[in-house]
Amino acid sequence: MSASERVVVVLGGAGTVGSGIVKSLLGKGFQVAVISRDGNRLEKLKNFVPESSRDHLHTLIGDVGSEDGAEEAKGALLKSVGKVTDVVSSLGFSWWQGGPPHTQTLKELHWVLETLLLSTFTSWKAFFPLVKDNPDSSYTFITGGAGERLLMPGTGFLTLGAAGALAFCQVVREEYPEVPCKLNEVKINMGVATPERLGLGYVSHLEVGEAVASLVEKRSTSHTVLCVNSATDLKTLILEGKI
Repeated sequence: MSASERVVVVLGGAGTVGSGIVKSLLGKGFQVAVISRDGNRLEKLKNFVPESSRDHLHTLIGDVGSEDGAEEAKGALLKSVGKVTDVVSSLGFSWWQGGPPHTQTLKELHWVLETLLLSTFTSWKAFFPLVKDNPDSSYTFITGGAGERLLMPGTGFLTLGAAGALAFCQVVREEYPEVPCKLNEVKINMGVATPERLGLGYVSHLEVGEAVASLVEKRSTSHTVLCVNSATDLKTLILEGKI
């Protein structure tokens, strides 16, 4: 199956990490679909990608953060593009630095968990059945290191939500050990930013996008956690589709 015949849904594709993935997938000739609640973010994404590849970008306003919303978005997407061959889940990279836990409300914790964990579950529940039985398909989770350590004082709720996402990815791999589709997690243990905002310990979302696009394209590994700890790891993933 050629790249132009494959339709990749990038969940969170209108965000910083996701937009880099979308641009790289389009550059490789894939059809790419992005769902967002915010039409303005989708317009910004359209303007971000090269004009020559916009015909391969399919955008849809929808909410994958609830079971009903995710199912509705899936139905609308299938009606529009006909099929889904690959999924990249780049949800849950929202920054949170609200302060020590004792100063926060339960409502705030609910919001963080909804953003980082629950939307990962509801979107997976809707889209995983579309690809799980196809050996030529893939489902890739994008996670980070915040779930294993406190990034700085005041980020405790971020750590809680991110840890839940890491655990969910592990559960999926182990609950479905023989699923035919390529099921992987790319764990980025660095900050990700746009080129103009790069700092020490950060990598460009464009480099991350190239690495994830290579993984999707090559389909050379499955049921693997690909840990990215340096720019060198990203380059290896770009060249080989695995680390």
